[in-house]
Parts: sequence; C-alpha cells; structure tokens
Amino acid sequence: MSTRPFRFPSLPRAAARLLAPILLAAVLTACAATYNNHGFVPPEEELAQLQIGVDTRETVAELVGQPSASGVLRDEAWIYAAYRVRNYTYQAPEVVEREVVAISFDAGGRVANVERFGLEDGQLVQLSRRVTESSVRDLGFFRQLMRNLGRLDLGALGS
Repeated sequence: MSTRPFRFPSLPRAAARLLAPILLAAVLTACAATYNNHGFVPPEEELAQLQIGVDTRETVAELVGQPSASGVLRDEAWIYAAYRVRNYTYQAPEVVEREVVAISFDAGGRVANVERFGLEDGQLVQLSRRVTESSVRDLGFFRQLMRNLGRLDLGALGS
C-alpha cells in the first residue's frame, strides 16, 4: 500500500484556458436582469379602426379581442393591460413599462371613448390594513356594565 496523499488530477492548460471564459460568462449571465411580459394591449392600428358611437361590444371583441378585465361594478368599460417587470438578482421586481387601454361604452352598448394610459399616468396606491382593536377584550361583563353606566347622560334621556 502506498502512503502518497491523494491528489486531484490537474487540468491541462488548454482545458483551463477554455473553461475560464465559459465560467466567467456564466457568472456574468447570472447577474443580468431578466424581464417578464404580462397581459395584452391591442395595437394602435386595431384601436384606430374603432368608431366611437358606432361600434358595439361585439364588434370591439371581433376587432381587438376580449379584454383582460371589465368594469368592476357595471360593464361600462373594457380594460386591456400589459406590463413588463424587471427582475434583478435579489432586488424586488420592478415594473418598467405599463400600458392600459380603456374602452368605455354608453348606455346603449356603443363605444363612447378609447383612452390609453402609460406608466407615467399611474399613481402608486398605498394599501394599509386597518384593523379595529377590541377595547373590551380584557374586561369582564360586570366591569363593562359599570363602565357604560358611568357614561350615561341623564340630560339626554329627559328630552
């Protein structure tokens, strides 16, 4: 039995020269941003074919397709939205492009207006979760009753 320590076989110089640029390219590619596209907005040429006051929902569906969303409370508008999101390493995803087209209809179901909005037209809406804390959580029944009797306004009862 031999007492020589184990050694990893060394790469020939030509292989190392070939492998180094490949490894460098792989590392740099891993740091590159990736983009994801979501949604659909009809092209300007198709929207130009719409005639305000003439076309109905059915003709709009034939010309530009069904929307991704419609009016929330009533079906007064069809909304087409598309956006592009940039993902970069560990950072939060960022919306870099957004386009929204809203086709609104009148009471007769005919096209009333076609509007186009971009990323610069949008506003950031901060959502906050407001939860009402119960103030009677730690109080017993009799303590709550006595507390409310102290708040009773006898002058308001007489009138």
